[in-house]
Amino acid sequence: MAPVLLWYEYHWADGTNIKKPIKCSAPKYIDYLMTWVQDQLDDETLFPSKIGVPFPKNFMSVAKTILKRLFRVYAHIYHQHFDSVMRLQEEAHLNTSFKHFIFFVQEFSLIDRRELAPLHELIEKLGSKDR
Repeated sequence: MAPVLLWYEYHWADGTNIKKPIKCSAPKYIDYLMTWVQDQLDDETLFPSKIGVPFPKNFMSVAKTILKRLFRVYAHIYHQHFDSVMRLQEEAHLNTSFKHFIFFVQEFSLIDRRELAPLHELIEKLGSKDR
């Protein structure tokens, strides 16, 4: 039986430079995403670096959006590139990184369960070993 190939269409909008979502390839989506995340982290109004400067009221919303979008990168790697990861014998590193990411977002309820559905089985498997 042939493996089931999943095809995902990627759309990017950052709400500032690109307001209406545009279709793009996975590599372009990831490039847009990583640039956008870095811009968010560098924004002193969102992520103040000085002691005593409060985080903005919308901080949790911004943080949740960042983490939800970063989860999509993990999902893409697992669905489209895991064979390459295994060939490179790097699956333990990827799994450990993902496990830490998932435990963090679950501990603080930062990503809705529905958003995690593409990797639900893996999340269950990684979580069951420690419980």
